[in-house]
Amino acid sequence: DRVLLCQPGWSAMVQSELTAALNCVLLRALLPPQSPSPLGRFVLMNKMDDLNLHYRFLNWRRRIREIREVRAFRYQERFKHILVDGDTLSYHGNSGEVGCYVASRPLTKDSNYFEVSIVDSGVRGTIAVGLVPQYYSLDHQPGWLPDSVAYHADDGKLYNGRAKGRQFGSKCNSGDRIGCGIEPVSFDVQTAQIFFTKNGKRVGSTIMPMSPDGLFPAVGMHSLGEEVRLHLNAELGREDDSVMMVDSYEDEWGRLHDVRVCGTLLEYLGKGKSIVDVGLAQARHPLSTRSHYFEVEIVDPGEKCYIALGLARKDYPKNRHPGWSRGSVAYHADDGKIFHGSGVGDPFGPRCYKGDIMGCGIMFPRDYILDSEGDSDDSCDTVILSPTARAVRNVRNVMYLHQEGEEEEEEEEEEEDGEEIEPEHEGRKVVVFFTRNGKIIGKKDAVVPSGGFFPTIGMLSCGEKVKVDLHPLSG
Repeated sequence: DRVLLCQPGWSAMVQSELTAALNCVLLRALLPPQSPSPLGRFVLMNKMDDLNLHYRFLNWRRRIREIREVRAFRYQERFKHILVDGDTLSYHGNSGEVGCYVASRPLTKDSNYFEVSIVDSGVRGTIAVGLVPQYYSLDHQPGWLPDSVAYHADDGKLYNGRAKGRQFGSKCNSGDRIGCGIEPVSFDVQTAQIFFTKNGKRVGSTIMPMSPDGLFPAVGMHSLGEEVRLHLNAELGREDDSVMMVDSYEDEWGRLHDVRVCGTLLEYLGKGKSIVDVGLAQARHPLSTRSHYFEVEIVDPGEKCYIALGLARKDYPKNRHPGWSRGSVAYHADDGKIFHGSGVGDPFGPRCYKGDIMGCGIMFPRDYILDSEGDSDDSCDTVILSPTARAVRNVRNVMYLHQEGEEEEEEEEEEEDGEEIEPEHEGRKVVVFFTRNGKIIGKKDAVVPSGGFFPTIGMLSCGEKVKVDLHPLSG
């Protein structure tokens, strides 16, 4: 009887038969040998009604308990090699074992979106966020098996029911948020239109059949140290304040290629697979005697820290790292070399890492004439400033190239020779200097191209982020 009652479909039938049989036995036990009087029959029928009501109540109570047990089993979160602590999920296995978490309830029309915040990307950052069927195998990453889909943080690929993904978005690291949702109109049809977000901005979408039991939020992990925070009740609203500030800072940039501006932050969006996948950001205005220095702080070195800071001509190729082509000079963070119009660099300074501040500026001659062809924000073409010393982050304002003694010797030589410098070449030659954490590490002679030298930043590996200050010496 206990076995039969465990089956929801048999419980009511068995209980009904047992109740009927028990009523017959009780009726025979209660009936006297001879026919009772009408009053006795009335009392007996009342007793039978009470018994029927009692057993009917027991039957319903047992049925409700069974339904609750089935629902509790059905809507229960499932996980393997994952440690669950409230809304925090962390990898709890060796690197050869896949960790997978499946939420207890599917997405619905009223709750059609969830997010995962990457607390720690661990050793390899093999974190996947997506949707799976209810009884998805916990030995596989979301997206690897049929009827599942997931956005993988380690390679930025979308896996849609197979172990081979396609390029979808940028890679994700610690601090990033990955979101996944279903368009509300999909719940009225049999096809689900699934979209993914990164840091609140849509990355892309895909279509897959809607599972009969719904699609359940899932998170996969596959390397030591990985930890995320799950937000099942997240809402896809407006972009946060830092993203809304983009417009006010985009005006400072003349060219952006595979680079996204978020306030003062530049983020690499390219593939990072070959040397032509350069992400380039070039300022709108060239350096001048009024603004001769800028800085970059490495917020995230990404995979390889292929970050370059330097100066380039206005029409510099978008798929070339600063310093690789003519009309440019740059200091590269990954190897500490300086590149000056060539793909071969020379040893120059130390390598730069996360948190380091790289700077670049120009030492102008006193008689330097600003090129009127450049898009400068200065109101006049000729600028001569007094030799005033200023310091920001221990960087001395070395705007003037020549010392006073050298200038006097040059003036004497010019008087003796009686030669005049042609105006079109006057002030063309400058010295470009680079800094690291506020200290000058080296200088390089350079000729300013027509139009001026524009602050230029290059990135070439996934996950790279830098914070830029184009006017650190202002104020």
